[in-house]
Amino acid sequence: MKTVVVIGAGASGMAAAITAAEDMNNRVILLERQQRVGKKLLSTGNGRCNLTNTGASIGNYHGSQPDFASAVLEKFTPEDTLRFFDSLGLVTSCEYGGRVYPQSNSANSVVDVLRFALLKDNISVNTSCPARSIKRSGEGFAVQTDGESIYADYLIVSCGGAAGAKVGGVGDGYELLKPLGHKCTKIMPSLVQLITDPTYPRALKGVRVNARLALERDGETLAKSEGELQFTETGLSGPAAFDISRAAAVSGEGIVHIDLTGGADVAEKLRARAEANPQLGAEDILTGVLHNRLGRMVVKYAGVSGAKRIGELSGGELESVARACRDFAVRLRGVEDFDHAQVTAGGIKTTGVNPQTLESWFVPHLFITGELLDVDGDCGGYNLQWAWASGVVAGRLGK
Repeated sequence: MKTVVVIGAGASGMAAAITAAEDMNNRVILLERQQRVGKKLLSTGNGRCNLTNTGASIGNYHGSQPDFASAVLEKFTPEDTLRFFDSLGLVTSCEYGGRVYPQSNSANSVVDVLRFALLKDNISVNTSCPARSIKRSGEGFAVQTDGESIYADYLIVSCGGAAGAKVGGVGDGYELLKPLGHKCTKIMPSLVQLITDPTYPRALKGVRVNARLALERDGETLAKSEGELQFTETGLSGPAAFDISRAAAVSGEGIVHIDLTGGADVAEKLRARAEANPQLGAEDILTGVLHNRLGRMVVKYAGVSGAKRIGELSGGELESVARACRDFAVRLRGVEDFDHAQVTAGGIKTTGVNPQTLESWFVPHLFITGELLDVDGDCGGYNLQWAWASGVVAGRLGK
């Protein structure tokens, strides 16, 4: 019997352990530093756990080698993820944009079915048991914990990234793999709130809107997104902001251009309102077009006096308001830190890993999965799809 040690009981680690245990000739030991498995999963999808996206493709992933994830994603597709969870008894539902959630709308359901799947005779789950070091031992490995040294014929390192420290994100994996020859890229928070000049966002705190975003620096467009945007005390949040946060973390500063029109001809609507309601206050000219607070702020942003009546506005002023709807721009100052991030951008360099099996090129029988690698996805279930896929492929132990 071969001993397989999996370090980390997050999404990819649990998937790896369950897969490795399908071979009854494997004895699987799962080590987790937290008091329970899957703690970080509980916070995903606002507690609902967006466990995959039916439209996931390589274009949704980023890293120093953008195509690295292709083979793994082809070997374990979103359809495979749905079949995997169906076999564990989880009922799922698909929502807008291909996002898949548990029917219960509770991340606890996902963690529970995985926890039950780990209740096998050839799996041992050790919680509150961080791995402190890894050394080669003969043809295998010696994994040192606080209480003992565990021998492994095969080792799967699934520690996750540095994001979400409050729910289990750590940098252990980077340090554990250094002595084995694996280097790490620069890591940055991703899928995280943007910090902007607070003048407008602070006054709009809590307002949500569907918008198109473009991040620009020195005249170059660095990233674009579309979806729900939420204004916060310090900047911008929501899926649309998260999707450009990786580029924002890299650039550090720039301008976020926000199109609030949804493709509508706002100028025409403003002209029609000026004709129909000339006595209405100018601050209310965007009523019915935008959230009331946002509409008034856009009028102010456009440099138009809200004290005027709509009928008193010139054609140029109407165009200024319409233009402000198309390009409500705020200055980027950076992004929130790892404590607030959902995902780590960057990680263990993929040049040292076999893209077909996720086995180390340097160390036979060593596999690396999930967020620990320099692979990160867009907002919308793509990162968990990578976690399941990489965990399952690694759990096959090169087969």
